[in-house]
Amino acid sequence: MFSWKLLLLGLVVHLILFYSIFDIYFKSPIVHGMTPHSSPTSPPAKRLVLFVADGLRADKFYELQDGKSKSPFIRSIMEKNGSFGISHTRVPTESRPGHVAIIAGFYEDVSSIAKGWKENPVEFDSVFNESFSTWCWGSPDILPIFAKGDSYKHIYMTMYAEEEIDFGGTDPSRLDTYVFSSVKNFFHQAKQDPDLMKKLMSDKIVFFLHLLGIDTNGHSHHPHSKEYIENIQIVDEGIKEMVHVIDNFYNKDGKTAYILTSDHGMTNWGSHGAGNPHETLTPLVAWGAGIRTAMPAGKHSGFTDNFSEDWFLSHLLRNDVEQADIAPLMASLIGVPFPKNSVGKLPLEYLSGDLGYKAENLLTNAKQILAQYTVKMMLAQNTSLSMTFKPFSELTSSIQAEKIQHIQNLIYAGQYEEAIVEGKRLIDLSLKGLQYYQTYNRMLLGTSVFFSFVGWMFFVICLLLQKHSGLMTTSFQMHIMNLRWWPTKNFIDISILVIMCVIIGFLFVTSSPLMYYMYLLLPVLMWRSVIHRKDIVFAAVKAAYENHILHSVGLELIVTFIGLEILVYSFFERKAIAIGLILMALWAPLSFNWHYNKLPILGWVISCLALAVFPLLPTVNKDRNYKLVVAAGVIAIFLGSYSLHKMFPRESLMKTRKFGLFQVFLIGLAVYIVHSTANNLAVNQGLQPINQCISWLLLGSTFVLPLFSSQLVIERLHSILLSLYTLYTLMSTSHECLFILSFCCSLFFWVWLESIVTPSLHFQLDDVRTLHFGSELQEENNYIRISKEDTRRAYFFVSFLICFVLYLLSVTGLWPCWSITLKGLVK
Repeated sequence: MFSWKLLLLGLVVHLILFYSIFDIYFKSPIVHGMTPHSSPTSPPAKRLVLFVADGLRADKFYELQDGKSKSPFIRSIMEKNGSFGISHTRVPTESRPGHVAIIAGFYEDVSSIAKGWKENPVEFDSVFNESFSTWCWGSPDILPIFAKGDSYKHIYMTMYAEEEIDFGGTDPSRLDTYVFSSVKNFFHQAKQDPDLMKKLMSDKIVFFLHLLGIDTNGHSHHPHSKEYIENIQIVDEGIKEMVHVIDNFYNKDGKTAYILTSDHGMTNWGSHGAGNPHETLTPLVAWGAGIRTAMPAGKHSGFTDNFSEDWFLSHLLRNDVEQADIAPLMASLIGVPFPKNSVGKLPLEYLSGDLGYKAENLLTNAKQILAQYTVKMMLAQNTSLSMTFKPFSELTSSIQAEKIQHIQNLIYAGQYEEAIVEGKRLIDLSLKGLQYYQTYNRMLLGTSVFFSFVGWMFFVICLLLQKHSGLMTTSFQMHIMNLRWWPTKNFIDISILVIMCVIIGFLFVTSSPLMYYMYLLLPVLMWRSVIHRKDIVFAAVKAAYENHILHSVGLELIVTFIGLEILVYSFFERKAIAIGLILMALWAPLSFNWHYNKLPILGWVISCLALAVFPLLPTVNKDRNYKLVVAAGVIAIFLGSYSLHKMFPRESLMKTRKFGLFQVFLIGLAVYIVHSTANNLAVNQGLQPINQCISWLLLGSTFVLPLFSSQLVIERLHSILLSLYTLYTLMSTSHECLFILSFCCSLFFWVWLESIVTPSLHFQLDDVRTLHFGSELQEENNYIRISKEDTRRAYFFVSFLICFVLYLLSVTGLWPCWSITLKGLVK
């Protein structure tokens, strides 16, 4: 058995390795110290109105229903007075990163999103912050993101209570009607408030209306539902009324710009967060001051996709943008400085000004992004030795000055089209340089973490061989000690100490973060421990050579390599794990006598094949299917009752059977709650209080009841399984319950077959009934010898673990986000 010191060391090492993923690959893109840049041209608008319809899908907004538009007011604007297109969002398609991209112009990293939902993990600039005044109405989950600290006192918020955001509520569209009513009252009261009227008559002001009803209805009823469609119509009517109120308030001076968009879309299942096109394609409609009116589609500017045919908008020019491009568009319309951390490219296709106006604004956009590039370059240079620093050769300081001067000369000469082309090239080059310095130290740190992980594996292998292989005989140890060509222990320690001092000195001189010391010193310490165990390495090589092991493991190495490749590839394509499960199913028929082990072999094959079906299913379901939940619950009740009857037949275990039957009853109660709640939601009755109370009680029982079961292993495990299945039933909406049944059956038959293949452990089903937690299963003489079977067991364990994790990612809709992120890291 390993000591607690080794367990503590392993925990610390794995925590460092786990943290390094977010620290190295998901660093915040935000830097500070840039000078704000605003266009020298006169802005076309004095004020901006931003409508964000949370959770609005592009297709549901643009498509016709029975030949009619769901949003006739916006449709008329698109065809006459404004421009439209698709705003392409990025993963994760959640509300916070979506709003940050729209209003601040940059994409938050995963670690920043995890650090805070309403609060800012880091300070960042936004269009609201650069404005003279901003008034916001909407959700308390979103508005505070952009109004934190003393520097945001010019941002005014009107929010409804958090209790109003009820996904099981009867009418979530009331969230939007509240916003529209609040805006109407605001402008009505402004006529009696001279101070407020003075602010409203100023330039560079923003009105932000966050509309959450569509998102809430999508979660509750799905985007295909009548409630979702009706909410779109409510938003369209509300926007029409807001335009009328605002235009009348300003006497129709033509100085108001309007933008309608969404932070993310939604799957047919009613979820978001991943990279499904229904989640990443959101509408963008702009009209008013400074916005180009509708234009007919040119010969090569029509729709090129296969999802917009039923929109019947192919006769109009559609301008697609990245979500972060909306921030510079808003800044240019009202003449405020571009957000300092914005990486958006100004979409000139939406602007109505002349080419000179567009060229000047694009140059300002390029200077703003270039300012970020300069700061990041200085940070990378300050944290590197002059002899090791490698600048981005395509955009040095001299090249920057030359390109900016060239664009300015083109503008002065009236060659605006050439200036626009050069401005776009400079922006693309600056963004490329930003990415270069954002990942400047990634290769060094990633390599260090890789060697740390490999070093830990070799360290553990050495310990296993040393304690459980029998290779280290006394004579062999004496032979190793007499090796003259191998460096002494003192020499190795001195060399390691010198290397560590060099690393520490390098990090100290470059003012590197504290975690960099961990990443670069950890592999040195790991490999020092491996080198000090040279004796076991030599013993293993000597034994393999003398016993001709290397000549007989060719096929096993090939099988091992294929198995590992399947596991690795499954992180990118989850269907690969199904191949691994099918191959695992063949293990029992090929390794056991069918005549004596029919039941465990048959159970293992069926459960593994059943488990292999789930990775082949879609990542998210089109519709919820509570019939599957009920069917799985019935099967679980039958299996739970049958197992109680078989495992605890004696009268002495009657108390155990009654306790287990009570837990089986709770599974049935959970199934009833799911069925009842689904019916209530279908008729818009919401979550009933009695169902809510029972659900909370069942949730509490999940963690409490197993503590009252016996310490007998089989009884305790049986109780834990029944309790967890109760919890799983409450959280299931489709085939999740069938997955957990197949998963648990696979584990059960795996344990059964392992007890057969390793009889020396005396691990039979009858013995398990009398085995207590805390007991140890050991061979004779308290010595466990490792073998090839241990490799297979480890592989099966990791396969089951990965299968479970990947299924959770798929049913929660996070699989595309996971897959895209991994592919991006590899790239």
